[in-house]
Amino acid sequence: MDYKNDSRVVLTLDAGGTNFVFSAMQGMKEVAAPVRLPSYADDLDKSLKSMVQGFSQLIEQLDVNPSAISFAFPGPADYPNGIINNVGNLPAFAGGVALGPFLQEKFQMPVFINNDGDLFAYGEAIGGFMNKVNKMLKDAGSPKQYNKLFGITLGTGFGGGLVVDGNLYIGDNSAAGEIWITRNKRNPKCFAEEGVSIRAVKGSYARITGINVSQAPEPKDIYEIGLGNKEGNKDAALQAFAELGEVIGDALANAMTLLDGLVVIGGGLSNAYPLFIESILKEMNGTIESYGGDKLPRMIQKSLDLENPEDQKYFLKGNVQMVKVLGTDKTIPLDSMKRIGIGRAVLDTSYAVSVGAYAFALNELDK
Repeated sequence: MDYKNDSRVVLTLDAGGTNFVFSAMQGMKEVAAPVRLPSYADDLDKSLKSMVQGFSQLIEQLDVNPSAISFAFPGPADYPNGIINNVGNLPAFAGGVALGPFLQEKFQMPVFINNDGDLFAYGEAIGGFMNKVNKMLKDAGSPKQYNKLFGITLGTGFGGGLVVDGNLYIGDNSAAGEIWITRNKRNPKCFAEEGVSIRAVKGSYARITGINVSQAPEPKDIYEIGLGNKEGNKDAALQAFAELGEVIGDALANAMTLLDGLVVIGGGLSNAYPLFIESILKEMNGTIESYGGDKLPRMIQKSLDLENPEDQKYFLKGNVQMVKVLGTDKTIPLDSMKRIGIGRAVLDTSYAVSVGAYAFALNELDK
């Protein structure tokens, strides 16, 4: 899958509650000037007309016919069939709108729609974090390579996406990777996103400092306070991000026990990675107990921070030994260290979504 040298053009869309931003990609690069139009979030007819206008303006800029349309759109949705039932920031699409078939009829080309968390993960698997890690392993002489990646995004929400053996895994109900609704360790009656979001960081800082949440700084400012670069309650800032990491770590421990692969972290809050990664690792590498009080490792795998030089060295080295093939004089390498590498996104999150949309379309067309 050499998408960097693929000559096919795919039209993409960044669908927001205020604006639609249209672009065209070829070889994993934008090849047309982006088109920005209002999304008309409350008016379905105007929203659809805006969408048609945007894609039409893109096509007018191109010298070749595009091969497909592929983009992220907020759910709930039946993504394989292109049917949207959004009731969030684009309420015009509530009740079931066959958006994919509509665009396919209008432009007479294949249309693929997915969740942004899924496409972020796919972009990082195809052109970002997974490639980086596998290259590091190969350069280190390790026989190990990774083919599974779980991507999470931290921002206004807590998104997730899963890539398995070069394919995006969305589940039979278009509901795989929905880590946001896993149980919140710090408040077990609540879902994880309540503790893993912009509002969670602000809420924690406000609670610890005894101020109203409306007076709390933005997470980027809380991050700077935590680093000592800005005035404020440093201890509260550090604790706010530690609490965030605790909830993420617990959710990931449950998810990666089943998924087993690499973890990449993106989204706006990922900039504060240094302030919450230790809490994540503490949860994932912690213990769990039997009814009798016996302690076991929380996970079979060891979780390692690939942004940390010592962890990275340990991860790349593994535990390689040569195993004899019985009845012959041959040996084969065995890396017996079960480990999960965690790191920050290599690509900008919005670009990763675009790369994911582009690669997903080409992968589907090639099937």
